Amino acid sequence: QVQLVESGGGLVQPGGSLRLSCAASGFTLDYYAIGWFRQAPGKEREGVSCISSSDSRTYYADSVKGRFTISRDFAKNTVYLQMNSLKPEDTAVYHCAASVLCGDEYDYWGQGTQVTVSS
Repeated sequence: QVQLVESGGGLVQPGGSLRLSCAASGFTLDYYAIGWFRQAPGKEREGVSCISSSDSRTYYADSVKGRFTISRDFAKNTVYLQMNSLKPEDTAVYHCAASVLCGDEYDYWGQGTQVTVSS
């Protein structure tokens, strides 16, 4: 069964950090670009970051550039999103998704993990 599972979300104070994980089962992430998306209540889904499959090139939304870092661990079949200097506006459900290329249609999606930034 092909599955993506996110973990690592939670409640954190402004300025804090979290590391989200996107673990794959049923397929290898090596050949996929992995994107992170987020959706806050009442807002449209927003692309946050993506890491390509071939050369692990990374892309970031302007809103998170310099604060978030995407990376992949091939041995663990997992992609991470390190989030630092978190702000209340980062509060959302974060999803990871797999595609052939960053920006293309995403074939597989995880269920999401809640990130809440609040004092």
